[in-house]
Amino acid sequence: MPLSNKQIKQYRTIGHHLSPIVTIVSGLSDNINSEINRALDDHELIKVKVNINDREAKKALVQQICEEHQAELVQLIGHVALIYRTAANAKPKLSNLVRYRDI
Repeated sequence: MPLSNKQIKQYRTIGHHLSPIVTIVSGLSDNINSEINRALDDHELIKVKVNINDREAKKALVQQICEEHQAELVQLIGHVALIYRTAANAKPKLSNLVRYRDI
């Protein structure tokens, strides 16, 4: 389900306060995929840093991440992607949406 403009604006505001959880240098591996999956389950909204200089390769990699993890790309600026996926059982102490909802 695509995000509404209101949701995108809200998630971008929350994402401004976040630091990248995962840094990708040379592509996806099983360890990186499992860490992204864990982070999305725990936090719902995460930043991923993609250190690839080729713009098209970077966009393709971010798109691949979103497809593999059934997530939505909220924003891609420079080398940092903001990614969202709804958690089945959101943990209030870990979910960035719950922790920063009053921003």
